[in-house]
Amino acid sequence: MQRIIRKITSYFSPSKTQTHPAKPSIPQAPKVIPRSEHGISRREIDKSALDVLYGLKRAGFEAYLVGGCVRDLLLGLEPKDFDVVTNAEPEEVKEVFKRRCQLIGRRFRLAHVRFGRTVIEVATFRGQGKEQAQRQDFFGRKGKQSGKAREVDDSGRLLRDNVYGTIDEDVWRRDFTVNALYYNIKDFSIIDYTDGLQDIKNGTLRLIGDPETRYREDPVRMVRAVRFAAKLGFNIDKSTEAPIEELGHLLKDVSNARMFEEVLKLFHSGAGVQVFEKLRHFDLFTYLFPITEQLLHEELEGFPRMMVIKALKSTDLRISEGKSVNPAFLFSAMLWEPMLQRKQAHLDSGMVHQDAFFAAANDVIEQQIRSTAIPKRFTAQMRDIWNLQNRLSKRQGPRAQKLIEHPRFRAAYDFLGVRVAAGESELKKLFDWWTEYQEKDPVDQVAFANAVEKKPQKGRRRRQNRNFYRKRSQKKSDSSGSTKSSD
Repeated sequence: MQRIIRKITSYFSPSKTQTHPAKPSIPQAPKVIPRSEHGISRREIDKSALDVLYGLKRAGFEAYLVGGCVRDLLLGLEPKDFDVVTNAEPEEVKEVFKRRCQLIGRRFRLAHVRFGRTVIEVATFRGQGKEQAQRQDFFGRKGKQSGKAREVDDSGRLLRDNVYGTIDEDVWRRDFTVNALYYNIKDFSIIDYTDGLQDIKNGTLRLIGDPETRYREDPVRMVRAVRFAAKLGFNIDKSTEAPIEELGHLLKDVSNARMFEEVLKLFHSGAGVQVFEKLRHFDLFTYLFPITEQLLHEELEGFPRMMVIKALKSTDLRISEGKSVNPAFLFSAMLWEPMLQRKQAHLDSGMVHQDAFFAAANDVIEQQIRSTAIPKRFTAQMRDIWNLQNRLSKRQGPRAQKLIEHPRFRAAYDFLGVRVAAGESELKKLFDWWTEYQEKDPVDQVAFANAVEKKPQKGRRRRQNRNFYRKRSQKKSDSSGSTKSSD
């Protein structure tokens, strides 16, 4: 009897030394919430996702909606993505959907089923890596053993996880309890192994298993915790929160390409300001934007640097209004002040303005991509946005029309507005001028731009002076020559 009690107790108090998330030694009976007791309707589920669910069901496989889509539907939010999990292996999924299906991934083998521009991601139940020919879940269904083992590096980071299992094993591979709810297409019920439904009601974000082990498996879970907490307005469970600051350095080992995608999710979530504040609270922002973090500790003329905050507020507003957002704008704002600081250093070394600008832009972009890879199409746009900040003041006559036709004008104009909001009050007249210019019809725009007082450029003034003295000298020479010839 005591042995049985110890066995049950060991499940509720998992050892922190284990190398995989806590999982009961015997299948745990999940809570099954029938359709009558939850608010998810098939009308709210994307048609493509339903086609995948029913397609797998007709082929004789288990199929569930899982993750953030179930969580968001329960919260009354509109999911961005619908993910499906099944006991069919990737090759079997491909056999069901034929040409619509593409298998991707090495670390996690996945199937993407396409319906036009919509992609439904289908994953196979993950197993615990036990060497068993077959496994059986709580409901008596059998899983299949994958030929590829799980791979973990010396720090505990998961390199490969293509061990397939059953639903009651898969749940312990999920990250947070609120993301571990399964919507069953057979009877429209919700299956809850981890009290995720209660955590949603309580507004709590809690990792499944030992937090330190889970973060070491995948350090990105730390920034995901921040994103979900900010986006959903949830509190992070104390045990989930405790190791974050200490283990933040593990983010250095995550590929810069993956970190770029995570940065976009973080700051294009509609809660960018809250995400930024939480990242700095847990000392994680320094691993995403190290040179920006250095400057944020400084003060500019006695005031905190506000460029990042104002840019994120602008982005959050656009997302709330259903407008598009550009990654280049986000990175331009994050790296603007580091670029200015680097440009000033180049100017002090004797470079001319334009050379100093391009050198500074190259410096900060090259340093940033070590942390977050930025595709070249976005770095080119960043340079345009920065370069136009200087050109926007040169708006006399036909220049204004040329500038407004630039493909990056609107982003540069919005960027100028963010600079004004961040405290550069001397730019307000220039920003207001461009605002008024855009509101005028083409004929009035010409007159408005022609009315701008022309300021001679320094280089042009020097050329004019040289030409003046050259002509005066030529006249003296001609005068002297004519006198001599008359004699």
